[in-house]
Amino acid sequence: MTADSEQERQPPRERFAGTEHVFHLREIATGLRDESTPVRDGHRQMTIYHKHPLTLIVFDFESGGRLADHRAEADVTIQTVSGLLEVSTTQGTYRLPAGSLLVLDSGVVHDVYAPEKSQMLLAVSRTD
Repeated sequence: MTADSEQERQPPRERFAGTEHVFHLREIATGLRDESTPVRDGHRQMTIYHKHPLTLIVFDFESGGRLADHRAEADVTIQTVSGLLEVSTTQGTYRLPAGSLLVLDSGVVHDVYAPEKSQMLLAVSRTD
């Protein structure tokens, strides 16, 4: 993906169509980094797949980017594609270098911080 703006992205109904999908995460995240749309809270994101019960979202963080305390009523996995992420929960802070995966049960409040440029794959799996 080398879109110059969010409007040039493939529409979601096209991204989510079909029965089989291959995603090149670094390429997608690099495309996000190259977009001219404004950065919000130090990151850009794009939902690459959404069919109940699974949603996959790629994030590209600038150094210092953050997703402030939030929670999902779903199981969540956070995979560091590149860089380093620090994920804080009530039980502690997890340092996740590239290749790491953190799994959180539904309802766990968490904060994601990128101390350096980083890329992340977030998977949200609902059970309702």
